[in-house]
Amino acid sequence: MAYSELIKNFSKIRDYMREFYIYGFKTREEFNKKSSRSYDNEHRRIQSYLKEYMSFSQNINGKNVFICVDTRSITNNPLYKALKSKSFTNKDITLHFIIFDILNKEETYFTLNEIIGKIYNEYLCNFKEPLIFDESTIRKKLKEYIQLELIICKKQGKQVLYSRNKMFDYSSFYDAISFFSESGINGIIGSYLMDRVQTKNDIFLFKHHYIAQALESEILYNLFDAISQKKVVYITSFGRRSKSENLHKVVPLKIFISSQSGRKYLIGYNLKFKYLMTYRLDYIIDIEIKDEYKNFDKLREKLNDIQKNMWGINLYNVNSNLEHIEFTIHIENYEQHIYKRLEREKRCGRIEKIDDNTYKFTADIYDSTEIIPWVRTFISRIVQLNFSNRTVENLIKQDIEQMYCLYGITGDEKDVI
Repeated sequence: MAYSELIKNFSKIRDYMREFYIYGFKTREEFNKKSSRSYDNEHRRIQSYLKEYMSFSQNINGKNVFICVDTRSITNNPLYKALKSKSFTNKDITLHFIIFDILNKEETYFTLNEIIGKIYNEYLCNFKEPLIFDESTIRKKLKEYIQLELIICKKQGKQVLYSRNKMFDYSSFYDAISFFSESGINGIIGSYLMDRVQTKNDIFLFKHHYIAQALESEILYNLFDAISQKKVVYITSFGRRSKSENLHKVVPLKIFISSQSGRKYLIGYNLKFKYLMTYRLDYIIDIEIKDEYKNFDKLREKLNDIQKNMWGINLYNVNSNLEHIEFTIHIENYEQHIYKRLEREKRCGRIEKIDDNTYKFTADIYDSTEIIPWVRTFISRIVQLNFSNRTVENLIKQDIEQMYCLYGITGDEKDVI
């Protein structure tokens, strides 16, 4: 068969790409999930997508193969190529081209029987052993293309007529689609639109380009679908420390995205444990959408209320007392960009102006450990620090003391934290 590409489960490709090509820490000999032959097959498949971006290193354990991409120099996410691969057989692809050749003119309609007649009388009649397509297969294929909006149908009496859909003119949206394809939450959609008009992003470059998140596009799409329909999902995932698969029955509520790493998280209500939990999307293997959940709106309201005092995505302390955060910073007259950054990144916090050069930040959050990395970015400007959780406050001060020791700062030089 000249064109046969059998991809039955994309999660397997996603797993290989993450473990071997993004993390790049295992050799072929260290692979123990399946046979070496399976690894070789997937290696060849992924190499066909990403050949120009693949590299390797050699050490005493063997050869490590990985993806090597300078995200500042690429305009189109190369990982989208893997997402656009699709399972098909020789019959699938043959029927695809025949249907669209029959419906090659817009606003020309044919019935199902007319399409079947043309397939056998005009396309397959000259073959000694032609492929056989039954009526059910053709009907299902037409239904699939209607859902994809490639084909439209209308009723004329008792008959259903099929025609090719009009192509939408995207020319006035090229810039917006180009930007969305590389920076959007599910940018693969923009990439598909650009394929339709046979163009590529040649406008935008990104300093922080989280291309690996493309592998979660299918998972993300299914979660958005379930959230919009207020449905329960079965999530198959693996743990951070354990590679064993776990099944969770969850009501998905919101997707959270880290502005620092681009990593995506789902916050949902676990129906087994009866509380809100966080799930990393790159740990999710599969999503199965189930029935509608009647109390979805109540859970969403509960999360919205909790979110008023969330700094990150940690939900372990949501039933505990809030922890008070307070620090005062000094900003020079020429450093107004620091104030603007404070205002931009405050999240659920509040900013109070003490004088022209002094500002106080306060927040009441569930887990003050989550704010530590952000507070550290203001070191040398902080003049006063006050956490209700003294353990967390002392942790920050210990870090600063270690920094003082590292640079030999002592005595009166410690007047600014």
